[in-house]
Amino acid sequence: MASARKVIITCAATGAIHTPSMSPHLPVTAEEIAKSAIDAAKAGAAILHLHARDPKDGKPTQDPEFFRPFLKEIKAATNAVINITTGGSPHMTVEERMRPAMTFQPEVASLNMGSMNFGLFPMLDRFKEFKHEWERQHLENSRDLVFKNTYKDIETILRRGSENGTRFEFECYDISHLYNLSHFAEKGLVKGPIFIQSVFGILGGIGPHPEDLMHMRRTADRLFGDQYQWSILGAGRNQIPLATMGAAMGSHVRVGLEDSLWIGPGKMAASNAEQVTRIRTVLEALNCEVATPDEARDILGLKGGNNVNF
Repeated sequence: MASARKVIITCAATGAIHTPSMSPHLPVTAEEIAKSAIDAAKAGAAILHLHARDPKDGKPTQDPEFFRPFLKEIKAATNAVINITTGGSPHMTVEERMRPAMTFQPEVASLNMGSMNFGLFPMLDRFKEFKHEWERQHLENSRDLVFKNTYKDIETILRRGSENGTRFEFECYDISHLYNLSHFAEKGLVKGPIFIQSVFGILGGIGPHPEDLMHMRRTADRLFGDQYQWSILGAGRNQIPLATMGAAMGSHVRVGLEDSLWIGPGKMAASNAEQVTRIRTVLEALNCEVATPDEARDILGLKGGNNVNF
């Protein structure tokens, strides 16, 4: 009998998009991030994608000292693969964004594959009251913001991260990002298996229509053949529907409060674990098996959890 396909669930626990006033369930402190991530791993997430926040006001930070407490706690409690952001926040410099990945040398780091408009300001139509002034400014300033990821930036992150044995989750927000990734693969700076995270529904990137998902898949197939692993990230209300479509087509999936605060129409997710449990139910209904952390390591060719610096 044919064996069930292994699907990697990534959980992005907190991110740098949503702000604390938007949901009481968004983890902010190191203790909250650690607990939320550990619970997500117990629910079935093989990879934990992590950002840090200043506990005083929940503002995103790339200071490694804010990462250190929850990285140690998560590693002690789980076997999950740790994926540290190099995206940080669109408001940060590349050097600032790289600090935690260079300090902790994780198995995986995220890497945005092109510069883009990154429009968060539409959330001001839904959220009106904020506890911290930076939150409103964070959203409003995105009207006039380019998330900078130049070829030089990408090459710098690739070279420096690869020296530590870190592999990358290539976040592709549009078709051009796949071509940028192909460029670096042709130059020998990216080697398989290539882990592509297709991102849908961010204003400034590709939309969330099923045809957009199909277009990304066709283009990736043409550029990378069988040398890549595909994962789906749908922003906001698109999270579970697009992950379901992608999984039915052979993708891995990503959920988490970084990408969506919701579990259903008008209903906020109470935790990252709730979203992981929901997509796990979908995967099992599709006769897929949820990959363990060690199976994810094999699929993605990772260096192993004992070879990190935390």
